[in-house]
Parts: sequence; structure tokens; C-alpha cells
Amino acid sequence: MIDKRKVKEIMFALGADLCGIASIERFSDAPKGYHPLDVLPTCKSVISFACRFPVGTLKCTSDIPYTRVRNSITPKMDAIALDFCIEMEKYQVVCVPIPTNESQWDKNTGRWRSVVSQKHAAQAAGLGTIGRHSLLITPEFGSMVWLGAVLSEQEFEPDEMKEPLCDNCRLCVDICPVNALDGPELKQQTCYDFAFGDDAETQTWKISCHKCRDICPYNIPYQNLQ
Repeated sequence: MIDKRKVKEIMFALGADLCGIASIERFSDAPKGYHPLDVLPTCKSVISFACRFPVGTLKCTSDIPYTRVRNSITPKMDAIALDFCIEMEKYQVVCVPIPTNESQWDKNTGRWRSVVSQKHAAQAAGLGTIGRHSLLITPEFGSMVWLGAVLSEQEFEPDEMKEPLCDNCRLCVDICPVNALDGPELKQQTCYDFAFGDDAETQTWKISCHKCRDICPYNIPYQNLQ
């Protein structure tokens, strides 16, 4: 039978930089309708993985590199998840990929949500912890990662969860141009309306703001370029 070591071996071979496993019990606080069991009733483990996001994009004066990398890494993550599920079936293990960048409106809470939260899955799987800026912070790469997840019918040994990395220094809160972080949770629509959209001058869609990611002291991106 396939074990935890083999799961990670497969995920790393497909291109993931980080991989962790969470038990289904760690999702007790998931909103109604967005629990892994709401997607796959037979789910016993959630496998989270991450790929590095190039730190050089933060230093560019042009918005194009960051935007294009974000748009390119999304299908990469989805392809890894899909290929992983197909590979696992060779071991008679049924898995389901969770889309990396696809949200739907949750009328019960008035927020956009992934069918299973990628950030909370990654935190539950021990990849890192969610910071004040609402981004996942990892010990290896700070917040310079993109996340993917897979639901599995087989139970695997879970990884240890990390102790909180963010100490609420509030640098991200203070630098936000639209005060989207000054409440108990991110003001999603405020952030999106300011940071994402069409540029009338260049007639292109772009991401024009990532200041909360730039300023986070836990990013330590250049120390990790080894």
C-alpha cells in the first residue's frame, strides 16, 4: 500500500516544492458547504502542495511580470494536482483535485470562497501559517508560494502543524492603500477592486498591487535563493 513518503515523492516529481498532509479532523471550522467532506464525502486526508513564486517579480516597476507569472502558475498547479490524482489511481487510491484559483460566492457569509480553502488546507497540512495579510507564510519561502490541494479517500499520516509565524507587526495593515486589512478579516472586494482589473491606458488586465506581500518581514525572499 502507498504511504506518506511515496505520496510526497510523487508530488515532488511532478514539480511541487512543498507538500504536506492534513487529517480530515483538522477541518472542523470550515464554513458550511466548503468542508472537504462537502466535496468528497469519502475524504480521509487532504494533501496540500506549493510551488515557489519568483521573488524577482516583486522588484519590477512593471506590473506585467507579476501578473503573467500569476496567470501562468495557476494552470501549472492545476496540472500537478490532476496528474497526481491520475498517478494515485495506479495505486488504487481515489483522489480529487481542488482548483487553485477558482472561487464562488458564499451567500451565507458574503464572501468569495474556493470549494476548499487552499490556504487553510496548507495550514492544516503543516506547510505554514496564515499571516495578518491573509497570505500563507512558509518557513522556506515566506509568502512567495502558490497553493494546490488534493482530497484523498485513503488516510495518510498527517504532518505536524506549524506554530504561528506572523507576530501581527501590522506592516501590511498600514501599507494597504485601501485599508483592506484594518478589520478582523480581509475586505475581499475592496482589495480586488483596487488591485485587479483592466488598465485603460494599456488595455490589458493586470494585478497592480501586492504591497502586503512586498513588505512582509517573513518573506525573506533573497535569503532563500540558495
